[in-house]
Amino acid sequence: MDFSMIMSEQRIKKAYEDGDFKELPGFGKPLNLDDDLGVPQELKMAHRMMKNVGYSTDEMNVKKEMMRIEDLLRVCDDDLEKQELKKSLSENMLKYNAMLSKKRIKTNGSLFKNYEHKIENKLLK
Repeated sequence: MDFSMIMSEQRIKKAYEDGDFKELPGFGKPLNLDDDLGVPQELKMAHRMMKNVGYSTDEMNVKKEMMRIEDLLRVCDDDLEKQELKKSLSENMLKYNAMLSKKRIKTNGSLFKNYEHKIENKLLK
């Protein structure tokens, strides 16, 4: 640690011992970790909209992984590797559907998948 870091730590410790932090708003209450401080300014509105309709970052990460696997499946030539990718895709689909069903969002796997492919095809044209 450098000198400024040591001095900062000592000042914070002294202020805490003197009780300077007890008068702060929100003292003793849990932190709100659902804010969007880490989201870039240009994505904040989209992030808020996704959060308001019930999507979480965990769901988005699983969905990204599913899309990555589907891309790999399209270009894969090895049958053994294709089987592994299909297995991984099925596991991620189950995980994704389980996350949605916990939020009481009903998904019929094949109908949901067909609708998703229609949207992808329209976007890619």
